[in-house]
Amino acid sequence: MPDILDRARTQVLDGGVGLDEAGVLAVLRLPDEQLPAALQLAHEVRMRWCGPEVEVEGIVSLKTGGCPEDCHFCSQSGLFASPVRSVWLDIPSLVEAARQTAATGATEFCIVAAVRGPDDRLMKQMREGVAAIRAAVDIQVAASLGMLSQAQVDELVEMGVHRYNHNLETCRSYFPNVVTTHSWEERWETLKMVRESGMEVCCGGILGLGETIEQRAEFAAQLAELDPHEVPLNFLNPRPGTPMGDQPVVEPRDALRAIAAFRLAMPRTILRYAGGREITLGDLGTRDGLLGGINAVIVGNYLTTLGRPANEDLALLDELKMPVKALSATL
Repeated sequence: MPDILDRARTQVLDGGVGLDEAGVLAVLRLPDEQLPAALQLAHEVRMRWCGPEVEVEGIVSLKTGGCPEDCHFCSQSGLFASPVRSVWLDIPSLVEAARQTAATGATEFCIVAAVRGPDDRLMKQMREGVAAIRAAVDIQVAASLGMLSQAQVDELVEMGVHRYNHNLETCRSYFPNVVTTHSWEERWETLKMVRESGMEVCCGGILGLGETIEQRAEFAAQLAELDPHEVPLNFLNPRPGTPMGDQPVVEPRDALRAIAAFRLAMPRTILRYAGGREITLGDLGTRDGLLGGINAVIVGNYLTTLGRPANEDLALLDELKMPVKALSATL
């Protein structure tokens, strides 16, 4: 077994201290024949520091498309010739989506809007939507509404939003290649305010945007520094009409190496399967990731792309004897 896995076994599995950037890079560079050992170790780390439970989440888009930002991977940008068009969801539809999500056994329901940041109209709709969901469905409500002001952070806390998602998307050094209409630092500022408010921080990104393997390690280290409660790990599903529409899909072995590496960087974090796993990993790879450090999944469809049917993921968790995390008693 290579030195890095020996070191990780002592430092991460036994001590609970994540690998630094150099250590993550060493895992990302492991040869294929060492991948099973890395995944096995990452699984042991997950079981030791997080336990066997898997958190299941559903997401719905309150406002889809028409976003003014130029995130080069995103078909919801109003600046690209992608087929996604602007649409708003009404409150009854939002409640129904939450109800359907809860029926799968999910404990988390995330309301997402394709915006730079919320305006008064969106905050009003969030107030009404969160109140309606909380009155009708036993589920925790999370939100992802872009960059926030301090007043908006405080308002979301008041509404009872449990967790806020704001992805850094990629490492600081590569970010200008992905987005030019706002900075990595602006995203970081929102995340700091969310953390200080007491809401849980959900922050991850997308692998396969054209970043180098060194930048992938940089990203893992920056996420570890932020210490989010949850890290959604997406793999680029290239969207027609976007600047990254012709990017190659991440190789399955590279995706699995990244899952193991991110777990070894963040032993206590919820590491969630998010978009792109279906085309990157398929059914077999999805299983390997769940046995290689992943301990949360988004079930059903994503914002603009199709996911696996929820019953397939839930059947796989049952087969792997991984219990679905129960709803928080604090609801």
